[in-house]
Amino acid sequence: MTNNLQHSRRHFLKKSTILAAGVAAVANMSMPVHAAGADKLRIGLIGCGGRGRGAVVDAMGCGEANLELVAVSDIFKENATAAAELLKEQFKDRVTVTPETTFDGFDGYKKVIATSDVVFLCTPQLFRPMMLKAAVEANKHVFCEKPVAADAAGVRSVLESAALAKTKNLSVVTGLVNRYSTRVREVVERIHDGKIGTPVTARADRMGGPLWTRERKADDTEMVYQMRNWVNFDWISADYINDVTIHQLDVAMWCIGDALTPVRAFGTGGRLVRTAKDTGDLYDSMAVVFEYEDGRPLYAFSRQIPNTYPAGSAYIAGEKGHAAIGNVGWGKVAVYGANPYEAAQATVAANHLQHATLYQSIRGAIPYVNNLPYTAKATMAAILGKMATHCGQMMTWEEALNAEATIDPATITWDTVPPTLPDANGLYKTAVPG
Repeated sequence: MTNNLQHSRRHFLKKSTILAAGVAAVANMSMPVHAAGADKLRIGLIGCGGRGRGAVVDAMGCGEANLELVAVSDIFKENATAAAELLKEQFKDRVTVTPETTFDGFDGYKKVIATSDVVFLCTPQLFRPMMLKAAVEANKHVFCEKPVAADAAGVRSVLESAALAKTKNLSVVTGLVNRYSTRVREVVERIHDGKIGTPVTARADRMGGPLWTRERKADDTEMVYQMRNWVNFDWISADYINDVTIHQLDVAMWCIGDALTPVRAFGTGGRLVRTAKDTGDLYDSMAVVFEYEDGRPLYAFSRQIPNTYPAGSAYIAGEKGHAAIGNVGWGKVAVYGANPYEAAQATVAANHLQHATLYQSIRGAIPYVNNLPYTAKATMAAILGKMATHCGQMMTWEEALNAEATIDPATITWDTVPPTLPDANGLYKTAVPG
């Protein structure tokens, strides 16, 4: 573990330096910039993996000087402790986490919420609705990673929290980073202005290798093992389409129009290469067709297979042209056809604009911001696509949205028996369409 921590520290500090270098000119952001307020905003981090630590790096580099990380929590104590050490090494006196404000276990999040002004929710998505609800009820502002739920019950809870946050004027920014890319916004604005005509079809592609896995240890209980490998289990992550393809799904639906919602979906998929023991229960390939009320299709393609063609883009076809929108930092972002346009490289990183927006909203320098409605919709679309593919049927949005909960995260302890277990050969049962 010592060697792993040393490697993690070197990798983390190198990545942090690279990210910080990209925001040297925050004053050039294409949004109103507010001078840092006199009062410090106390950040509490819940979920101390790579994404959680990365969110703190993004926050500290966004141009808001008066931020202080005061508390961290992770279900694994070693993760929380390591995150506090790494972040303190990088940001010195801007990190005031102590052993007394380093929490762990399934209820550590409650202590972070009580200690903070702004809560970062970077846990596995199964837990986000519960934690978001607790944060909003406690009058805290929130940065919430995407997706915001792992099942329909979680999405319904998030929508309730979104409404409550609005009534309380609590700012919420989410991790759908393409929404904060100046390049992507330029092209989406042109689509909405009719430069490609009415969008008639869209496609969301996310192709790559498998997500990470952690080796099973001799003393791991099944719950410990699955929590360490949560991205590989459907009940915690809601499959690759929800965990990763959601970025491209969100962009495609944004281009078609946030006021519109797909009404049904069907799909196909399965496991082509994930056939060994301890590979979880997710599909490694999935293709979904979403349909809008007027019949317009949105296609979503997901794949996590080694040594295959990588892609992370959304494509929108209209009556007068089309647009290609690469994921943040990937490929071109451009309009083709009657009104061609190619967006220039951004001068400020989108992940820093996300955080700048959150703190400016909290301080009242810009209009109130709450990203939860469109993030909940993108999450629900991914869950609908997964459900339709797993069952092999045409499924409507309403059917999926009203589905029962997978498991109540508030009931989970280290003694809980996971809803899926390996057989004698170490293989997990996977969904069989039909």
